[in-house]
Amino acid sequence: METTYDAIVLGLGAMGSATLCQLAKRGRRVLGIDRFSPPHDRGSSHGETRITRLAIGEGEEYTPLALRSHEIWREIERETGARLLEATGGLVVSSAGPRATCHVQDFFANTLAAAKRHGIRHDLLDAAGLRRRFPQFAVRDDEIGYFEHEAGLLRPEACVAAQLDLAAHRGAEVHRGEKVLQFDQEGEVVRVRTDAGRYEARRLVVTAGPWLPQLLGGAWPGRFVVRRQALYWFRPKAAVDDFLPGRFPVFIWELPGHAQPSYGFPAMDGAAGGVKIASEQHEEATTPEEAGREVAPEEARHFFEEKVGPYFPGLSGECVKTAVCLYTMTADFRFVIGAHPEFPAVLVASPCSGHGFKHSAAIGEALAQRVVDGRSRIDLSGFSPAPPGTNRTS
Repeated sequence: METTYDAIVLGLGAMGSATLCQLAKRGRRVLGIDRFSPPHDRGSSHGETRITRLAIGEGEEYTPLALRSHEIWREIERETGARLLEATGGLVVSSAGPRATCHVQDFFANTLAAAKRHGIRHDLLDAAGLRRRFPQFAVRDDEIGYFEHEAGLLRPEACVAAQLDLAAHRGAEVHRGEKVLQFDQEGEVVRVRTDAGRYEARRLVVTAGPWLPQLLGGAWPGRFVVRRQALYWFRPKAAVDDFLPGRFPVFIWELPGHAQPSYGFPAMDGAAGGVKIASEQHEEATTPEEAGREVAPEEARHFFEEKVGPYFPGLSGECVKTAVCLYTMTADFRFVIGAHPEFPAVLVASPCSGHGFKHSAAIGEALAQRVVDGRSRIDLSGFSPAPPGTNRTS
């Protein structure tokens, strides 16, 4: 016996939990399904912290999403009492010479332009100013910094949990530990088959993260690539004070002479918890099933020697913790959000190419608006999926 819903959401990480929460807020009968028990560490919505910034160097169209997401996180905090967003300030370091590129060319210049255009409070620092204000960073004489006052960090597990709790409180059904096997559309009805049952709905939202390529099938996997990313926490050499929130910002550093930037966070749990620093790798593809979930000691040692030790003299090579997450990426690092080309009642939201969490609350709201009202207040047309060219197979 199929159960009929107004909407079903497949995948309950950043995008899915936000969408389910916003649909339930609008009084719809909704079902969310996840093959694990979110928040979990199998996808992209974990690792204790995610950077959030308002001036978005990846493109002007992202900044309205970041601004609205901050408003929604604060609304959820007031409603639930959860601590989700902490404004630590955010620093972007770059230079004019050969350097790492953060997702797109001219990332630093784009960030600065977006801040000016949207009135986002920021400071521009030369190398001397960087050394005075943030002596923890061993910057070169030709490097410059952009400091954004309202940037900071999100707690991804807490964000997912709070939105799923709110969704359930508002009447949504949440099915954990249930694997989706197939979906299709017949007329105006979408049918979903899982390893536990069959369901139908007027609308389906697919936010399956790294499982999205195999779930959509057909030509879609060729457009999306899943890449394993390692995260590291290093212990300070001496007192942790210089790395605590208020003195050490979240950061993105377009490192000189490197292919990929580094990014990091304050010591949120004191010296014992370490300072989280990571980078990105865009060379090796994987799948959610094949991705190595352990970080070898030599992997951590190599990362420290390459991207931590030379740039943060106050951090030791003692790696107190590691984690692995998965990025689902497009070739140009852009999002894919919009109607499935073959199934008009199906909305696809992802992949987010490693910079999506900060936007997820607003994207969830926009998707809920699309489902309920037929359009979203924030324009998402620039992220619409192009026709993949062949039919989806299960």
